[in-house]
Amino acid sequence: MSRVEAAIQKAHDEGRGAFIGYLPVGFPDLQTSIQAAITLAENGVDVIELGPPYSDPVMDGLVIQEATQAALANGFKMRDLFTAVREITAASDVPVVVMTYWNPVMQYGVDRYADDLLAAGGAGLIIPDITPDAAEDWIEASKRTGLDRIFLAAPTSTDERLDLVVASSSGFVYTVSTMGITGERTELDNAARTLVSRLRERGAVRACVGIGISTAEQIAGITEYADGAIVGTALVRALRDGGLDALAAVTKSLAAGTPSAATSHEN
Repeated sequence: MSRVEAAIQKAHDEGRGAFIGYLPVGFPDLQTSIQAAITLAENGVDVIELGPPYSDPVMDGLVIQEATQAALANGFKMRDLFTAVREITAASDVPVVVMTYWNPVMQYGVDRYADDLLAAGGAGLIIPDITPDAAEDWIEASKRTGLDRIFLAAPTSTDERLDLVVASSSGFVYTVSTMGITGERTELDNAARTLVSRLRERGAVRACVGIGISTAEQIAGITEYADGAIVGTALVRALRDGGLDALAAVTKSLAAGTPSAATSHEN
């Protein structure tokens, strides 16, 4: 069992769903982003998802786009990602996964990226813009290093695609709640519940839902049927508008939504 799997299992053993929190690296500056991730760990997040800034963030909503563009303008470099992972994992036992687009991994070198992430204490990668059939190099590198490979499943995915995603993923399957970019939504699509059911039918042991989740009530609803909920925009907005204190308060508030998780999941 990987560190990510163990963190999700620990949450289930405590009778709740896992809370996965996303923040961009380097926003508003590198050291504050490191402290922000540690703040997540101290206030109820089970898995930390770090996003290195990227110049063409096709999946990111406006709040996250603005944060990542600010980080790039402040001079973010790829080495800063590994510095951040190293400092966060030194300060906390909460596993850190990196949410990155594929092009920076390719540019850095797939094996080099995997080795440097492992050396920094990272637990795996979420790559939203590549499918398992196009990720042979990363799959091989992740198996060699023991890093989790977390692929996305969407409501529009065919049964054949879901079979491939389930077979290729480790840690959990990132289950897209709705089509479109990240951000906060008043209501989540029922498609997420249907998609998790389809994934379970295909053998997915852990499916966590992301995109559009911003309240404890939404987390509570999602963790009735999924293994965890992924929150990004609400946390980035809190950090942007109120700094670390606001981030701590919002994280704690969101974590209050996890205890409603059914303990009857296949663990």
